[in-house]
Amino acid sequence: MAKNGWSEELEVEMRDIIEVVKRKDIKDYARLGNLMLKINKILAISGPLLTGIAAIGSTFVGNGSWAAIIAVAAGALGSAVNAFEHGGQVGMVFEMYRNNAGFFRLLEESIEGTLEEKDLEKRENGELFEMKLALKFGRSLSQLKELARKSAYSRKEGTSFDEFASKLF
Repeated sequence: MAKNGWSEELEVEMRDIIEVVKRKDIKDYARLGNLMLKINKILAISGPLLTGIAAIGSTFVGNGSWAAIIAVAAGALGSAVNAFEHGGQVGMVFEMYRNNAGFFRLLEESIEGTLEEKDLEKRENGELFEMKLALKFGRSLSQLKELARKSAYSRKEGTSFDEFASKLF
């Protein structure tokens, strides 16, 4: 019996969607964010370090040919690293991944908070909540229901499930 747009089936569907968000979306975006953070740290350290080596090597140019080669190579590498770091917007890509992971955590908390409210009349309308959630994931209602069904089936059968909840990011 549905009350305020909520039914037992809709609650189970929402819990299945939470599992997909936790298992795939949040985990993957947090992993990618950490990877980009490591890359950004390496680039942020190596660019100035190579430029410093080039500057120091340039002072010894008159003393031998190796100093000139090292100065030119380190300067070129330092310039390339800085261009890649800033031109490739590595820091911004890192922020994008972390922001997406936070967005999915917020959606997870929103769903859990709604489901924890025992009084169905105090909850947001279930059909409206489901439609909002589908829009936030970039899916239609039927796609959202199918996602929940696939998640429940894969969990029951113990198989892997390779679909993300969101189709936007």
